[in-house]
Amino acid sequence: MENPWIAVFLGCFLWWFLTGLILFVVNWADTRGVVYHKFVTLGLLPILVVGFYGFIFTLNDDSINAVYLSFFSSLSIWGWFELAFLTGVITGPNRVEKPVGVDGFRRFQLAWAAIAYSELTLIVVFSTLFILSFGESNLFGLLTFFVLYAARLSAKLNLFLGVPKINIEFLPTSVGHLASHFKISGTSWFFPLSLTLLSGLAAYWLNGFRVAPVGSGEAIGFCLLLTLTMLAILEHFFMIVSFPDAVLWRWMIPKSRSKIALKQRGTFTR
Repeated sequence: MENPWIAVFLGCFLWWFLTGLILFVVNWADTRGVVYHKFVTLGLLPILVVGFYGFIFTLNDDSINAVYLSFFSSLSIWGWFELAFLTGVITGPNRVEKPVGVDGFRRFQLAWAAIAYSELTLIVVFSTLFILSFGESNLFGLLTFFVLYAARLSAKLNLFLGVPKINIEFLPTSVGHLASHFKISGTSWFFPLSLTLLSGLAAYWLNGFRVAPVGSGEAIGFCLLLTLTMLAILEHFFMIVSFPDAVLWRWMIPKSRSKIALKQRGTFTR
């Protein structure tokens, strides 16, 4: 497990598999009705509990196994909140589509209201993890959550400000109204800035990996963070290039009512 290529492979596999698993569960619930959205979210609450336990359990242990466990624990915490968001359990007070013609600051207010509860919850969770991690030796669980949140925030801002390609194929009906807040256009000023910041973060993790002792938990931790950040950069490129990224998960996903409904709406701002 001290081989960094194992960390790279594991990071890529978990990114692909856990994304597909969340999409599978959400779309499975979507085919069965609104009540199932809450059912699967609450039913999988133990994943969140186990994630927090693993996160706390590894804080004072910087061994290779502990670093892997802290990484997976943060993914578990993040995954549950992503599930809660996609099922509509934790989103925001605004659950309707953006009216046609609304622009400017009013458009921002409506978009923020559509995701406010989710974003505020994630800030509280990150703050809690930060407090728990303060002064501890294994910070890779905290840094994993940080990378995930930074990538999510960057992606959402780019979707709001405008990108050429937006994939809504897997967007369930519970959050289908979010599509009306996206904007298909040329990239904004924020897109190159976000890529620059993510690339700088990747360079920082790479430098940490280079100076860390070979075969140490620190080296594996930085390798996992670098892999996760590079995948975030790849996801940003999916917003501007004509690549059928949905094929990576389509075969895993049960057919959902949302795909047809969203195509019929055509609610993107252009």
